[in-house]
Amino acid sequence: MASDRRDQAVRAAVDQALLTGTEPVAALLDIAGVRASAAALRAAFADVTDAPVLHAFAVKASPLVPVLRLLYEAGLGAEVASPGELALARAAGVPPERTVLDSPAKTPAELREALALGISVNADNHQELARIGALLQQAPSASPLGLRVNPQIGGGTIEALSTATSTSKFGIALRDEGARAHVVRTYLERPWLTRLHTHSGSQGVPLSLLVTGIREVYELAEEINAAAGRRQVDTIDIGGGLPVNFASDEETPTYAEYARLLAAEVPGLFDGRYGLVTEFGRSLLAKHGTVLARVEYTKTSGSRPIAVTHAGVQVATRTVYDPVSWPLRIAAYDAKGLPKTGGGPAVDQDVAGPACFAGDLLAVKRPLPLLEPGDIVAALDTGAYYFAHHYAYNSLARPGVYGFVTDDDGSVRFATVRPPQTVDEIVAEAGGGRPDVLLLG
Repeated sequence: MASDRRDQAVRAAVDQALLTGTEPVAALLDIAGVRASAAALRAAFADVTDAPVLHAFAVKASPLVPVLRLLYEAGLGAEVASPGELALARAAGVPPERTVLDSPAKTPAELREALALGISVNADNHQELARIGALLQQAPSASPLGLRVNPQIGGGTIEALSTATSTSKFGIALRDEGARAHVVRTYLERPWLTRLHTHSGSQGVPLSLLVTGIREVYELAEEINAAAGRRQVDTIDIGGGLPVNFASDEETPTYAEYARLLAAEVPGLFDGRYGLVTEFGRSLLAKHGTVLARVEYTKTSGSRPIAVTHAGVQVATRTVYDPVSWPLRIAAYDAKGLPKTGGGPAVDQDVAGPACFAGDLLAVKRPLPLLEPGDIVAALDTGAYYFAHHYAYNSLARPGVYGFVTDDDGSVRFATVRPPQTVDEIVAEAGGGRPDVLLLG
């Protein structure tokens, strides 16, 4: 079980000195879990269609080259949204034909590079399409080209992540007056447009809404092809956005459930006439990551116990700034890395981070075994959008990130994905090599 592997890894992280007094935060990634999620995704869609499917991992969920390489070796490609993410995918060995470029603000240089490499590009708006058309006149390209549309079906429970609202910044708003007819004309005038793209889902969006958005885009593809009198649109990119269960170790909803629902509600999408692209991120990694932090001090304030740890806003930015939308499960371990189960009943207590502002809290009034200095807290489900996205508040160092595998004998082997950041590196990034540059007289 994943929880058993996690317990073994926490103990091993202490024994192998990944978590120490001088390195009080460490991030762990369960390699077996990641591989299992990738296999489950591929199998789920293979069970409902024989058409080609590119599963392009959303690099923004974990912009770490070894992670991208692991997923590529597990059969996935990469969805990138910036020059930096494209560079990471290329460094991981992901080839152009398995790479998709999405972004609402692509520069001419980005587009030129993507077209030269043959990377699939989803344009965000009509101005970008005009820019692509001009570049194609300058040099031919093998890039599959598409347009992102917003079906305007509504949002989920987290407003900031809802991409298919009536005023979303992404894609062409299909329900605006005249917009749908304009999109159809755009395809007829540009025979090099062969794909349609939507991304309606994210955390807080129910599966039914995701399916509704994809049905809208499938119907648009059918309309375009009927108007063209041929199969001009041959591939539909359905995005990602499968929500993650942050309440327990259970992985729900599953890819299989989602694929079966799509096949039942939009059967024409899977009858072999359309190739498919997916762009899952959080759902592939979230359950397989854990942030470990030593408890440095404990105290009581207003009669509530507080455990002051070294993990806070720098590794859990979303949770600290929006705890209602992004609550994290916390597990307690003793100083040896063993689950902390004794010592009496659970006690409501705060788990605080090291940053110098009052809201730097991983959990508030959370029932846990009473924590003591030297204990370890584990922030669970943090494999995506957490430790890979460092927030340098108070110049706190980036933690080391370690992938792990557990052997049959219970031993754990770690591989360093990203070493802990040093103080010298912090100084260098802050202009430490040119302290006098602003002394201009």
